[in-house]
This record gives sequence, C-alpha cells and structure tokens, in this order.
Amino acid sequence: MERGSSRLSPHEDDQRKHELQAFLRSGHTTHAHEAYDPEPPADDDVHVDPGGPVPPPGEERERARAEAEAEELRAELARRLSRTVFPADRASLLRTLSGSYAPDALMEAVRELPTDDRYANAGEITRALGYRPRV
Repeated sequence: MERGSSRLSPHEDDQRKHELQAFLRSGHTTHAHEAYDPEPPADDDVHVDPGGPVPPPGEERERARAEAEAEELRAELARRLSRTVFPADRASLLRTLSGSYAPDALMEAVRELPTDDRYANAGEITRALGYRPRV
C-alpha cells in the first residue's frame, strides 16, 4: 500500500480515471452540455508554440498583418490576370494590369519586379515581391 499525502481516496482516484477515460481516448471534450466545454482561444490571443520561444506582443500581430497583405495581393493579382497571360514577364503583366484598370498600388508593386524573370502564376509574383507563404 502506498503511503503519501494524496487528497483523494483510492476509490475517488479510480472514479476520476474512469471519468477521464473517454476524454483521453477521443482527444476532444465529451461533455453533453456545451457550457462545460473549455472556451476556444480568442482571435487576438497570442499563439504559443510549445516548441519555441514566445514571440513579443506585437510580433504575432505584425506577422498576421503581413500574411493578410500577401494574401490580398495574391488574390488581387489572380482576379486581374487570366491564365492565358502566364507565363509572363514584368512588361506583359503591366500591360495586362493597365488594360484591366488595376489599382495604382498593384501597378507599383508589379513595377518592382525584376525585368528578366518570368512568372507562372500569381503566387510566384507574390513571392518575388518578398511575401512568403504561411509555413
């Protein structure tokens, strides 16, 4: 018999193990009432990676903003450029975008592309402009 300073009797300990058994097997909550489920994280909560350091408070928000900006740029390029344009270089992209009355910000971004490179899709253009996809 184990002698220690446990708050629970062996009977209560076995009962709690039985109650947790379904949860441990399923990997999600097993409560019948939604009110007993743990609350999901909020949108502005800092994502903590258990394998790495905790980012500074503004870094997570800055990364999310940069990802949203890259996705918006890629979506706008995909909306304005058809598949027949690709593969394309900077000059043909600028001609196509000016013909579709693209916003000035998009035109300025495409003007920053190197002149010799050719791009197969909007994702390659986005990466060439320095935006990286989510990992």
